This record gives sequence, structure tokens and C-alpha cells, in this order.
Amino acid sequence: MKRLTTLALIVGLCTVVGLFLSSGLEDVAAAVVSAGWGALIVVVARGFAVAWAGLGWYVIFPKMARPTLWDCMTLRFVREGINTLLPVAQVGGDFVGARLLTKRGVPGGVAGASMFVDLMTQAVTQFLFTVAGVLLLVWIAGDGPIVRTVAGGLALAAPALGAFYLIQRRSGHKVIQALVSRFAGSREWRALGAIDVLYDSLKRLYGHRGRVAGGLGIHLVGWFIGTIEVYVALHFMGYPVSIVEAVVIESLAQAVRGAAFAVPGALGAQEGGLIALCAIFGIPAEAALALSLVKRLADLLVGVPGLFAWHALEGSDAAAPAVVPEIRSEPVLRHDLLVPVLANDFGGRARVETDLGDLKKCA
Repeated sequence: MKRLTTLALIVGLCTVVGLFLSSGLEDVAAAVVSAGWGALIVVVARGFAVAWAGLGWYVIFPKMARPTLWDCMTLRFVREGINTLLPVAQVGGDFVGARLLTKRGVPGGVAGASMFVDLMTQAVTQFLFTVAGVLLLVWIAGDGPIVRTVAGGLALAAPALGAFYLIQRRSGHKVIQALVSRFAGSREWRALGAIDVLYDSLKRLYGHRGRVAGGLGIHLVGWFIGTIEVYVALHFMGYPVSIVEAVVIESLAQAVRGAAFAVPGALGAQEGGLIALCAIFGIPAEAALALSLVKRLADLLVGVPGLFAWHALEGSDAAAPAVVPEIRSEPVLRHDLLVPVLANDFGGRARVETDLGDLKKCA
């Protein structure tokens, strides 16, 4: 897995270098400089979007085991920093965030289940956001290669999303057990009964449809908040686009990033995707690359504080996790570490994080 990540990183870096050289470094640099204060607005918009996603996580918790809104927002920045800046799969930070919740007094089963439900709501709303982008693109420019390519991806993503939901129900119990037994890196992660506790918590969280619907609504708004980045950056560069065009570019660019989950930071994929999408609206490649650089600046300025927060939280004296009230008559087990099982985001992909210890070394 590490070799595959390293290879993907090398390919991504080579792609980025090639795109910048072919577009002209001076032209790209001039476009970035022209963004001016727009780049700062993009960073602020990104920070607000991450905090908003923390609210989407917060609302799915039951009142009896709900962390503070501040904890959810803080840990959402931790998740963002790990997922965007460290050479791990794009959900590595989500497992870390769930584990850190247990140090804030949230029962381990509830923390783990909340992470899965939050990922599910993000994946579903990103799917809807991408569908909206495709429909708007068809309305603006008609059918074309990009529309057909993205539509094909959506056709594959829909059943994958359904599968991800099903494995979170009791029907996927054996699948999760087999994967944990095969891939878990520590004995405590394979503690007997851990998956039973996780599934009981998932059942309770999904059982409250109002909270799940609230999470879906908040995350859907959050994807549209990200459109501000495209709209503002291009306007400051001198390539004004309408809100509808900004939605098309942002939604399909996020879909490209999601599809390139194996490449750390979606290096190369984001740049290539933005060049193709901006070209539809007559925006040159150097401006598209400058937009990508502004977005990566936001990744850095929002993600680095999240990594520092992670370091501080790992070393802080935190409350011991509470015991999960067990529905059945079996003994309740307390787990300080989250069972590393499948997770998902756009494209329906499922991945396994085998060693969270490696993540901390990267920080």
C-alpha cells in the first residue's frame, strides 16, 4: 500500500511539473499574483467551509453522547489537515478524528459510528452536488466528452454508495469482521465485540432520521459554499464567471479530486481537471493552474493549524471514554482506539487504514 501511494505521488508530481512547464511558469505566476486579495478570501471561505462541515458532524450525535460543537469543529480541522496534507488515503484523518473524540469523553462506539455516518452524508451530498454540476453543464454547453465521462463515473458511484451503506447495516457485519481480521495492525483493534459495539451505535444513529437529514442538509450547503473559491479567485484574476459556471467548475473538480483518492493531495488530477473544466468557459490553462495554486494555498493555511491541533490534542490530558450503553445483554467493552474498517467518499471507493501510528509520524 505504501509503495502504491509513493508511486502515485511520483506520478502526480511529474504530471504537475509537466502541466506547469507546458503552460509557462511566468504566465501562471502572473495569474497567481493577479489574484491578490482574492486568495485571502478563498482561504477564509475554506476555513468557514471546514467549520461548517464540523456542524454537519455535530448534528448527527445523540444528545446523551454529544460532544461540544467546538470539539467537532476543531477535530474537523484536524481531519482536513491530515486528509489534504499528509501522504495517506483521503479518509485517514477521519479515523484519527473519531479516535480523538474518545479522548473528549465520547463513547468509542458512538465516535466510530459518527465518523461512518458523517462520511456517508458527505459522500451522498457530494454525489448530488456533482449531479447538479453535470445538469448545469448540459444546460450551458450541451452534451460533450466531459459530461459523458462524469456521467459514467456517477453510474459507477451510485451502486458503490449503496454498498457502503449496506455494509454499515447488520448485513455487512461479517465483511467488516473479515477485513479487520485481515488488515488490522494492532491486537486491541481486533478486540472481541468491538464491531458489535460499532454496529449497535450505527443502528442508533441511523435510526434518528431527523439528525441524519440535518447532516445531509448541512453538508449539501457546504459543497455550495466551496463554489465561492472558484467565483472569487477567477474574478480577481480577470476571468469573471457566473455563479452557475462556478458551480459547474467546483462540483466537477471536486469529483475529480474524489476519483483520484489514491494520489496524495490529488496532485496532477486537480490541475488537469481544472484545465479541462475552465477551458469550457474560455479560461486559459495558466489561469486554471493559478486557481489550483490558490486552492492549494487554502489547503496549506487551513490544514497546517489542523495538524498543530492534532499534535496538541494527542498530548493533552483528556477525559477517559465513557462506557457505551449496550442494548443487548452481552458485556460492554470500552475501546480507546477505533476499529479501522471501511470508509468512503465520492466514487464509492472503500479503503482500509491499517496503522494510524504511521499517520502521527507524518505530522
